[in-house]
Amino acid sequence: MELWIPLTIAAAFFQNIRSAMQKHLQGKLSTLGAAYVRFLYAWPIALLYLFAAIVIEGHPLPGFSASFLIYALLGGICQIMFTIFLLWLFSFHNFAVGTTFSKLETIMVAIFGLLLLGDKLTPGVVIAIAMSTVGLVVLSAGQAKISLANLINGLWRLPTLIGLACAAWLGMSVVLFRAASLSLNLDSFMVSAAFTLLIVLILQIAIMTVLIGIREPGQLARVRTHWRPAMLVGISGGLASIGWFSAFTLQNATYVRALGQIELIFTFIATLLFFREKVARAEIAGIALITAAIIIILLSS
Repeated sequence: MELWIPLTIAAAFFQNIRSAMQKHLQGKLSTLGAAYVRFLYAWPIALLYLFAAIVIEGHPLPGFSASFLIYALLGGICQIMFTIFLLWLFSFHNFAVGTTFSKLETIMVAIFGLLLLGDKLTPGVVIAIAMSTVGLVVLSAGQAKISLANLINGLWRLPTLIGLACAAWLGMSVVLFRAASLSLNLDSFMVSAAFTLLIVLILQIAIMTVLIGIREPGQLARVRTHWRPAMLVGISGGLASIGWFSAFTLQNATYVRALGQIELIFTFIATLLFFREKVARAEIAGIALITAAIIIILLSS
């Protein structure tokens, strides 16, 4: 088994935990504050990973070029913009259709990866991405109880366009992170991924600190007050980011994000086993399509 596969699965698993942990911050922090802690409390994990990578690989601390900083900065900004646009989407009374279209991230990664890095896909992976995209839309529509007619009628409405922008921001951030890591030209994927992650987090913390200081200055004190649950979010998020950045360095980002949809399967299983919630037929069909797509990606790789 290629190393990027278990790294991606681990990243999806820890991201699932991070999402569950963030629910404990509801009512304690604003949505922007809750997004801030995923960066703020994750950097010590990234620092430890970089230290471990340097020791294990016997590699010196890497130097970097202007192109690396540009990729890292733009990638970090794109991820922050994704968060802001998602918050904007949630401010609309009817955001379900827009949220459904925000799930098209993997297609965006494939497009931007081809344009920026020349990353190409095999026919089998193209089929798998199409299947997983349909599965995501069906799953999201089933959860929100949206009909096909609602999806079509809502195509040109503002929430839908914002949802597509969310997918574009997130997709571009993934490709830029991969570009930053590859631009280091190191023979150690661990050091490349760890160094890129740490620099990106530092840049994001600086940007988010200024942003929250201007928009919601009271949240900075709340983030410190609720440091225990926030730290758990940061730790699980940091571990997820280690998996993502390492996998991006090793493999085409489209493969990684497509396989990363296994996170939805984890959530689906938890819904059935632990929360005993009822699931619609559309949700089952969506999960089946995503599962089939993941199997095709694993076989193709």
